[in-house]
Amino acid sequence: MGKRRSGRELLRSLSKKQKKHLREFGEEHPFYDKVSGRPEATQICELSENSDKSSAESDSETEVEQVSVYHKLLATLKTSPESESEEEEDESESEEAGESEAEMDSEGSQETGEADGGEEDKNDVPEEEAATDTAEQTLDQEQDDGADTSCDPRHGVIEEFTDVKHESEFSLETNFMEEESGDCNADTRDSSSSQAFSEDPFKQHMDKELEEKEIEKMSTLPKTSSQSQWPRLGQLTFSSTLEKHKTLKADKEVDVKQLYLHKPLESTWPKVNKQFLSSANKPSDSPFTPLQRDLFCIMNTYRDLFYPERNALTNGEEIRHAYCLHALNHVLKANAQVLSNNAKRRDRKPGSDTDDYRDQGLTRPKVLIIVPFRECALRIVHIFINLLEVNDKKKIDVSNKKRFKGEFGSDPEEKPPNLKRPEDYEAVFAGNIDDHFRIGVAILQKSMRLYAPFYSSDIIIASPLGMRTVIGAEGEKKRDFDFLSSIEILIIDQADIYLMQNWEHVLHLMKHINLLPLDSHGVDFSRVRMLNLNNWSKYYRQTLLFSALLDPQINSVFNKHCFNYVGQVAVRNVPLVGSISHVVVQLPHVFRRLEAESVTSVIDARFQFFIDKVLPEYRDAIMSHTLIYVPSYFDYVRLRNYFKKEDLNFTHICEYTKKAAVCRARRFFLKGEKQFLLFTERFHFYKRYTIKGIRNLIFYELPTYSHFYSEICNMMKATDNGVDATWTCTVLYSKYDAQKLAAVVGIDRTAQMLQSKKNVHLFVTGENE
Repeated sequence: MGKRRSGRELLRSLSKKQKKHLREFGEEHPFYDKVSGRPEATQICELSENSDKSSAESDSETEVEQVSVYHKLLATLKTSPESESEEEEDESESEEAGESEAEMDSEGSQETGEADGGEEDKNDVPEEEAATDTAEQTLDQEQDDGADTSCDPRHGVIEEFTDVKHESEFSLETNFMEEESGDCNADTRDSSSSQAFSEDPFKQHMDKELEEKEIEKMSTLPKTSSQSQWPRLGQLTFSSTLEKHKTLKADKEVDVKQLYLHKPLESTWPKVNKQFLSSANKPSDSPFTPLQRDLFCIMNTYRDLFYPERNALTNGEEIRHAYCLHALNHVLKANAQVLSNNAKRRDRKPGSDTDDYRDQGLTRPKVLIIVPFRECALRIVHIFINLLEVNDKKKIDVSNKKRFKGEFGSDPEEKPPNLKRPEDYEAVFAGNIDDHFRIGVAILQKSMRLYAPFYSSDIIIASPLGMRTVIGAEGEKKRDFDFLSSIEILIIDQADIYLMQNWEHVLHLMKHINLLPLDSHGVDFSRVRMLNLNNWSKYYRQTLLFSALLDPQINSVFNKHCFNYVGQVAVRNVPLVGSISHVVVQLPHVFRRLEAESVTSVIDARFQFFIDKVLPEYRDAIMSHTLIYVPSYFDYVRLRNYFKKEDLNFTHICEYTKKAAVCRARRFFLKGEKQFLLFTERFHFYKRYTIKGIRNLIFYELPTYSHFYSEICNMMKATDNGVDATWTCTVLYSKYDAQKLAAVVGIDRTAQMLQSKKNVHLFVTGENE
């Protein structure tokens, strides 16, 4: 109580300007520092024995430090009634209309704020709440977790905590298989049976020794591909550069014992996955759903996989469980091999050959899972825990679990109760939707360590932005990507959402994965596999890519950044019926094809086509209430500047528009005071507002998400006094938009529209079609 009272007294003694500076910068202004003329006594600090350890061990995370005085002051700021009133005055402009959608607003501004290079400032958003957590709540957690907090979150870096307490317990170098004796009969049996090991997909994949000529083939020759039809996945394309592998056939029934699952997964998986199985399934039936069975059969062969039909509402969690099983199975096998070899090395005769024990990469992380939000990371860790717990009596030890739940969980009361959004929106934006995070997970026998330093982790779960800020850019002093050097499985889930965040972060990650590390990080080179020493890691890495849609940028990552020697499998089903069939309003849809010589020239060609051919038809005052839907932010800026230059009567809404400006723009557009409304796709993605007053609709480019097309068209019925006969819809497309066009009108119509000599095609939707 004494400390808190003294902190409040210190706060009251500050002027209003000083308090404001303290709140904004976390410290008093240097101008007000009390400087005494008396020289201060020199302080001698004793360094601990391990103070000279390399900073590499902590994955470039900042060293832990004591909670400072200004943290405590910030904590009192939150509880002081004086400061609350000042805070309201200072921030009244930015918070004037944020009652019903406060959570979505903060998410939208954070998520979309990174799109065009401003992403690193995003984490400055947490204000007094973050400081309060740092000063008060984490002190309690330190007693439970045995660690303290890191640096002030205001410095633009994630406030990261790294668990250094459990380093020796989770070290692969100092542990042995014997500790797990009672629980790992299958593995000890497998290790004694070379035949069983030779059939294990993990051993087959990691132990294959490629030759120089095979590497050269993969680097120079094109891939050969073949097609196959599977009952659940549909049309599959198998591609590989090396000699043709036998085409994989779908297994109708899967025996868990033949999947080479590491204990305890064989017994825990049926229980964990029970929620997705139909009630008709008997215990003897397959513990996989038909979709999981097909996906896991491919994953377990260590081929790359691209599945573009992930749906957050229907199959999203099924898929998450399947890839978590595969990732955990891989890590448990890899670690069991290391621990088993540790015991063999300890018992070997002096002078015997040590080359038999090459079982590691240059760095420890084996699996990297990229997900968009903290909620996804929370669910993944929960699946891991459930898969490792054999029963309620045999709970596994999870370090820092309380802290993890606090930082990655969400408070149900935070979400405004009156939000009405589509079901798919609710499914995507459930829970904690912060997109700047990364966490290391170490798994050893019956224990799990959260917040492990990256170089002591087996699995890293992160967002693209979280990876981007630790990888850094060329020329930056503090950057690190050595921990990505020996990634054996890369899982990119919900790839379509990164198109709405910042796709550059994904490309940046792909350029820095599986490179030779710049430092040794204390590795024992006698244990490193030859494939890692030869810098061939990328040819052994399995990439699993899940998306809700087919997109050229996602295709490009799969085709140009995946080099797996076993080959790739891509699901290539074509949409027979497009989203235009879900438009319920009676509306003529005019599709206008523009000509462009190349992908790069289509941007300028579309702009020129729009201002020359389309816009003149809508300049007349009769064509009021015209909404122009623009997927690309850069096109939006270009159009906005052109409209300003031409002095057109328009308003605009994008993902960066403040809420008050959005309300004004919607009101002006509804009343007809503004003829045009420029409207970005990412604003619609993050907000999903219903825009009233639309009579004329222009799709400057086809939407990334096909269901946005029908959603925007159906907004016309939201206007009570609209006259159906005057409504129009114009869509611009080129031959480079084939995938998006097929998702809107169907594959058959797309083929006709792209090959036809006519440049204009008309569709009519509605009840009286």
